[in-house]
Amino acid sequence: MQHLMDAAALNAFIARDFTQVAEDFAIEAVTSEGIDVRLKVAERHLRPGGTVSGPSIFALADVAVYLAILSRIGPVALSVTTSASLDFLRKPAAGLDLIARTRLLKLGRNLAVGDVLIYSEGTSDPVARATMTYSIPPKSGV
Repeated sequence: MQHLMDAAALNAFIARDFTQVAEDFAIEAVTSEGIDVRLKVAERHLRPGGTVSGPSIFALADVAVYLAILSRIGPVALSVTTSASLDFLRKPAAGLDLIARTRLLKLGRNLAVGDVLIYSEGTSDPVARATMTYSIPPKSGV
């Protein structure tokens, strides 16, 4: 699948246009299948018990699919989540960043579907799995 934005372009986009996530997330790689995104885990992402919170994991999956779509269609900021499913598989380590390995399963004119496996950095077993569907706005003038 061809991509229009590489990791540097996506990182620049979030730094400029999506500043509320730029502090927490970084694009590691844009691949032929999708994208790898890092959640820079900080104290604010933890919950009692020394683990990364569910809302932080959900945000990583959501942002990762959004950025995977943008890597293919360019900076269309109005794409929005229409459906989400998240399975928590095991406890993530509190002291490690999370990495979302994201595959775009479908990229159509109006909808995109992504599958995300989330890992604690350096581990081989995923801590969560998500499927996200996004609505893509029609192109101007269509």
